[in-house]
Amino acid sequence: MSTTANPTIDLGAGHHDHAHDHDHDHHTLTGWRRWVYATNHKDIGTLYLWFSFAMFITGGLMALGIRAELFTPGLQFWQPEFFNQLTTLHGVIMVFGAIMPAFTGLANWMLPLMLGAPDMAFARMNNWSFWLLPPAALLLIISLFVPGGAAAGGWTLYPPLSLQFGMGMDLAIFAIHLLGISSIMGSINIITTILNMRAPGMTLMKMPMFAWTALITNYLLVAVAPVLAGAVTMLLTDRHFGTHFFKAVGGGDPVLFQHIFWFFGHPEVYIMALPAFGVVSQIIPTFARKPLFGYHSMVYATASIAILSFMVWAHHMFSVGMPATAQLFFMFMTMLIAVPTGVKVFNWIATMWQGSMSFETPMLFAVGFVCLFTVGGFSGLVLSIAPVDTQMHDTYYVVAHFHYVLVAGALFSLFGAVYYWLPKWTGNMYSERAGKFHFWWSMVWFNVTFFPMHFLGLAGMPRRIPDYPLQFTDFNAIASVGAFCFGLGQLFFLYNVIHTIRGGVGKAPANPWDSPTLEWEVPSPAPHHTWETPPDEALVKKGLAAQALE
Repeated sequence: MSTTANPTIDLGAGHHDHAHDHDHDHHTLTGWRRWVYATNHKDIGTLYLWFSFAMFITGGLMALGIRAELFTPGLQFWQPEFFNQLTTLHGVIMVFGAIMPAFTGLANWMLPLMLGAPDMAFARMNNWSFWLLPPAALLLIISLFVPGGAAAGGWTLYPPLSLQFGMGMDLAIFAIHLLGISSIMGSINIITTILNMRAPGMTLMKMPMFAWTALITNYLLVAVAPVLAGAVTMLLTDRHFGTHFFKAVGGGDPVLFQHIFWFFGHPEVYIMALPAFGVVSQIIPTFARKPLFGYHSMVYATASIAILSFMVWAHHMFSVGMPATAQLFFMFMTMLIAVPTGVKVFNWIATMWQGSMSFETPMLFAVGFVCLFTVGGFSGLVLSIAPVDTQMHDTYYVVAHFHYVLVAGALFSLFGAVYYWLPKWTGNMYSERAGKFHFWWSMVWFNVTFFPMHFLGLAGMPRRIPDYPLQFTDFNAIASVGAFCFGLGQLFFLYNVIHTIRGGVGKAPANPWDSPTLEWEVPSPAPHHTWETPPDEALVKKGLAAQALE
């Protein structure tokens, strides 16, 4: 009798202590300490998301500076040197400060909840990988105010220009080092969490698609962030320590930099795209009320894209004078990468096919993503053709292409993700009317801004110029108006998020979208500590069955 009773009493006491610890822990750190010393994955995810939004606004204001200058021919506002600083910092800040940290923030917030893990694998390293970001951002912004101004050779930092700037370039190099260290630490954390901390019953092939894209993305990041670090370190030594890696005068090769940079840079564009695929692969099944079509093929397509992304880098360099054989190889590999991407698009369409679809804001952004990302994919396919790219290279056609995949792609998926998980994060429902307004406003003005750029590029307008011939006036005026309207629309988004945090339109249930994945099994708002006891295998299997994975 006592042998069976004692464990029960022990369990009860243990449980009580446990609850007390949890309570105590929750209230230990308040005020600024909660954030500066944060080790909780939810707090760190929140920091990442707010930081990336601040960088989005910063990079966006720079974009508006660019578009204001280009509204009409002639120099209106900026000297050409400052205009080049704007284009350079806009690119660096949007890529490394806005898009990448936003996806890291989503991964931090959602992966432990989706996988049934109590937190990320390395909680303190998580804090460090976040807190390297604000100093890096500060370095980039301060660089505008140093003698000679910020780096001005475009976000790609090609020599010989990048060997000639003042100290603004050195600040950019140091910032990129910090951002890279942060990315590598964040990636190690995400990879370890996914491989080692899944709930019982959740094998790799039963994970939510978002977890797969996060895993593969972060393997890419660990592989290529050191390559970028190497490239900018060689720039640094060429600038200050008498090396000649890229200095033709000492026997170096400026084109070598392009090879190293784009060996990082092409996987990098998939580092920004794959998590977007993951988000959309969570949203569409939920609002189509069907399991994701072709889950296994989605996983294999994601892995294929990642592997192929290492074999296409020189398509950014068709105009440097490569041998025809090399041009053919990179052209065909680039066309090949469109196949797994196409598989994904058809799988999303098949998921929606005959679904009981409803179009809440997250679904609108997901469908908008599928349509516009596909346009961006097709313009990329056009650019993959070497003889065509010889004409298009460094024109506004390229600018149109990558903004379709990064704004209508990565950014729209992030907006969708925020609306999708906001009820879980805040415990409140956002205003559906405000969300839909934000979607339609962004959708219309995005296209007004970037679609004319295809025409400008086809007509021969180069990138990165502060002034242009008269024949380009009309499309530039249209694009500039579109950009200011699009930018204004993001303030509606900010308003909606803050309104939701403050109470929104009412309390959110635990599972407002009736989604089968594990993160909806915890209360809304998600408690500070979740899955301290791993979810029961039956609970995991119930969710998997609903996703047709069991």
